Amino acid sequence: MRLHLYCVARRPPAWAAEASNEYLKRLTGQLDFRPREIAPYTGAASVDQQREREGQTLLKALPDNAWLVALDERGAAWTTQQLATRLEDWRMRGGDVVLAIGGAEGHAPQTRSAAREVWSLSPLTLPHALVRVIVIEQIYRAWSILNHHPYHRA
Repeated sequence: MRLHLYCVARRPPAWAAEASNEYLKRLTGQLDFRPREIAPYTGAASVDQQREREGQTLLKALPDNAWLVALDERGAAWTTQQLATRLEDWRMRGGDVVLAIGGAEGHAPQTRSAAREVWSLSPLTLPHALVRVIVIEQIYRAWSILNHHPYHRA
C-alpha cells in the first residue's frame, strides 16, 4: 500500500513542515507515505468555481484505482483505534490510498462524491498546516498501534 496525503494548499510554513517531517521520518522504511501539495486555484470568479477547479485538479492527480478519503468536518469522526483499524484495512486492500485535505473553501461536491470515505478530524475549522501535521501524526500513531510500538499510550 502507498498512502498519499494531498493538501490543496501552498507549501506549509516551516513549523508545520518540521513537525510533519519528524513523523514522516519515523515512518521511513515502515510505511510508504507521500504528502503532496496541490496548488489552490486563485483566478476563480466565485467560491463554487474555485472548489470546482481544485476538485478537478485533485481528482486528475489521483493514482489509478486509488481509494479516496476526503477530510471534511461533515465526515465521520474516528478514534485513533478506529483509524488504526482503517489503516490495517487499507493495507490489506493494497494499492494507493489518498487522504485529501480540501482547499480554503472546502471540497468540491465531485470530490466528496468520489470519496470512498469522509473523515472528520473535528467539527472545528482548522488551518491547513495544522491539519497536515495532525493527519501525519495520527497515521504514525495508528501505525504504532498496529505494530505494538509504545508511542500510543491511551
